[in-house]
Amino acid sequence: MTRHLTPGKLWGMRRMADDKGYFKMMAVDQRPPIKNPIAAYYGTKEAPYDDVARFKALLVETLQAEATAVLMDPHYAIPTGIHLLSPAKGLIVTLEDSVFEETDDGRLSAEIDDWSVGKIKRMGGDAVKALIWYRPDAAPAVSAAQQDVAKRMGEACAKFDIPFLLELLVYPLAADAHRTGEYIEMKGKNADHVLQSVAEFAKPDYGVDVFKLESPLEADAVPGIGNEGWENAQALFDEMGRLAGRPWVMLSAGAGKDQFRRILTHAYRAGASGFLAGRAIWLDAFKKFPDWSAMEEDLGGEASRYMRDLCDLTEAEATAWAEHTCYGDDGARFMPDDGTFRHGYAGMGV
Repeated sequence: MTRHLTPGKLWGMRRMADDKGYFKMMAVDQRPPIKNPIAAYYGTKEAPYDDVARFKALLVETLQAEATAVLMDPHYAIPTGIHLLSPAKGLIVTLEDSVFEETDDGRLSAEIDDWSVGKIKRMGGDAVKALIWYRPDAAPAVSAAQQDVAKRMGEACAKFDIPFLLELLVYPLAADAHRTGEYIEMKGKNADHVLQSVAEFAKPDYGVDVFKLESPLEADAVPGIGNEGWENAQALFDEMGRLAGRPWVMLSAGAGKDQFRRILTHAYRAGASGFLAGRAIWLDAFKKFPDWSAMEEDLGGEASRYMRDLCDLTEAEATAWAEHTCYGDDGARFMPDDGTFRHGYAGMGV
């Protein structure tokens, strides 16, 4: 099925990528992965706002040079870091609340209070990102609720003509071993659960423009190309790309630097168009908290070098987003057929 892009979605997709069509995107929207270690250092229930915001601003300032776009949250990153973001970089804004409802039947996601796609569009965002926790074997009511949340988000993105970037993560249910509520890769995850999740949200009902996907295998189980088992791993990545059926990027989910690079090599062979990663790039520096000088030195040194390495790998092996076959033989473009596309914006209040 050929996908057609409206002008707003086309422009947003172009803003997230470089001029060759590769996504080299950095995430600084993480909340618990940054807040929790800071709170633990101070021995407090909540992390001091200024420390969380200062670290996010430091990430924007030190790492944006190699990025084509930066993913920011409205709580910390945007208030303190948007003035540091180059206008040449794409701006992706988080929609989902980091606080989810954990039930015996599965996780339930929700939007940030008093936040919306319309507000993201109004503030100048180039794309909307939302994380949906999903297990295809969760209770039917939970699965339906997660599907409804994603559909509502996709419909709003269509209304305001802005790209919808959907992140999918599997997680442990109550009966699973290693159950945790942390934002970390699920131990012992089932590759079929990852693939089935992609297949569900690739349906046109959700209006997804770009997928942000996790590895179908645990990060430390992904072999390097040519090593034992690499063909089986590649087959899983290939199937994930086939099911996505549109541009997709890889998330790092806290993987180590070497692990994430191996993941990307498989993803790029399967047709991925880039990455949207955070912790793989900056976690080593963050571990030096609260030594701000050491963190800044690491971000400007090793983290920046790693970011450049990922960008080089992307340019060498990724698939340009506009060249995905879902857009047809001519690639991604907007072709107004009768000059009336303006009417689609009537009543588009934000």
